[in-house]
Amino acid sequence: MNELEEFREEVAAWLQQNRPAQPDFLLPETFMEVGTDSQFHFLRDWQQQVYEAGYLGMAWPKEYGGGGKPQVLQDIATQEMARLKVPFMTNTIGLNWAGPLILAIGTEEEKQKYIKRILSAEDIWCQGFSEPDNGSDLAAATTTAVRDGDEYILNGSKIWTSLGSFARYMILLAKTNPKADNRYAGLSYFLSPMDVPGIDVQPIRKLTGEYGFTQTFFTDARIPASCLMGNEGEGWQIAMKTLTFERGATGGQAGGLAMNQMSVSDVVELARRSTREGRPAIEDPLIRDQLIRFLTEEQGDRLSGVRAGIPALVSERPAAIPMSGKLRGTEHKRRLFQFALSLMGSNAARWVGDSHADRGGLWPRSYFNSFSATIGGGTSQVQANIVGERVLGLPKDQG
Repeated sequence: MNELEEFREEVAAWLQQNRPAQPDFLLPETFMEVGTDSQFHFLRDWQQQVYEAGYLGMAWPKEYGGGGKPQVLQDIATQEMARLKVPFMTNTIGLNWAGPLILAIGTEEEKQKYIKRILSAEDIWCQGFSEPDNGSDLAAATTTAVRDGDEYILNGSKIWTSLGSFARYMILLAKTNPKADNRYAGLSYFLSPMDVPGIDVQPIRKLTGEYGFTQTFFTDARIPASCLMGNEGEGWQIAMKTLTFERGATGGQAGGLAMNQMSVSDVVELARRSTREGRPAIEDPLIRDQLIRFLTEEQGDRLSGVRAGIPALVSERPAAIPMSGKLRGTEHKRRLFQFALSLMGSNAARWVGDSHADRGGLWPRSYFNSFSATIGGGTSQVQANIVGERVLGLPKDQG
C-alpha cells in the first residue's frame, strides 16, 4: 500500500469515527439552504472539527492557517467526505470563492486577517453581487459606495445573499464612480463587514417553505476605506476572477463539500424500491436505459475533471471542461432529481413531514432545491453563453 492509499484509509477512518449523529431537525442540502440557527451551529461545529483534524485547507499556505501540503491530499480527503456522505462545509463562500481570491490577489494584511478564520468557520462569508432589478447583469449594479475620508458610505440592495443572516463579511461589488465612461469602469470590490449600522438582512422564504437566501439593504452604512480590494474601478475584473472560483474554472479552493452529494446510485436504489405494474421499476428496460445514461454522464463528468489536468488531452480547447463544469453539473442534478420524482409516481407529491413520504420527502425537496444551483453563480443560460463565446468562439450578437 502506498502513502496515498494509507492517507485515504486514515481519512475514511477518522470520518467514520467522528461524523456527527443525525440531529432531531432537518438538515439543509446545500449552503444555500442554511436557514435556522440550529442548522448553522451544527454545520459550523462540524467544519471546525474537520479543520482542527487537518482535513480542510490542506493545500493552503501554512503561514495563513492552511496545511501547506500537496493538493492531492486535500482531493483525497474531499473524495472520502463525498463517498461517506458526511455533512458539508457551511462556510462555502469563504472556502471556495473569497478565500482563494484573497490568497491569489489579496495583500499580506488581508491574508493574515481573513484566511485562518475562514477555514475555522469563525468568520462566515456571503456574496453581494446580484441585485433585485439586475439579475445576472452584474455590470448594472446600482449599489453605491461613496468615499468619505477614511470610510465608504454604502447605499443600495443585494439579493440572493446566501448565508447573509450568519455572515460576518461580504464580498461586495458596488459603484464608486457613476460617471465612468463605461459601466464596468465605475465598479469597485470590497471585503465588507456585515456588523455595522445601516446594514439590514432580511430572510427570503423559498418555494420549499425554508430559508437560506436573504436580501441585504444598505442605508448610509459606513465601512472602513481599507475594505476596498485593489483600487477603485477594478471591481469588474476582481468580480470576474471571483466567478472563476465560484464556477470551478479556477482551482485553489479549500476543499470539503459544498452540498450533500446525492448521486445516480441513490436513484438506482430508488428504482429498486419503486414499482411499475407490480414489478420493481428497475426491471423496466426504458428505466434501465435512462439510468445507464445518467451513470454514463456522471462518470464522464468525473473523468473529465481528471482529463482537464492533462494538457495533452485538452490542448485543442483547454478551457472547455472548466468553463462548462457548472453548467453540466447543475443541469445533471436537476434532471436526475426530476427523473427520481417520475419513478415515485403519486408518492412524489408527499412532502417533508408526511410520515409516508419516501426518505422523509427527500426527493421532491431535492428537486426544488436543485434550481438554486442552476441560478446562483450565473444562470444556465448565462453559462451556455459563456461556453459558446469563450470556448467555441461564437459571436455575441447574431443580428
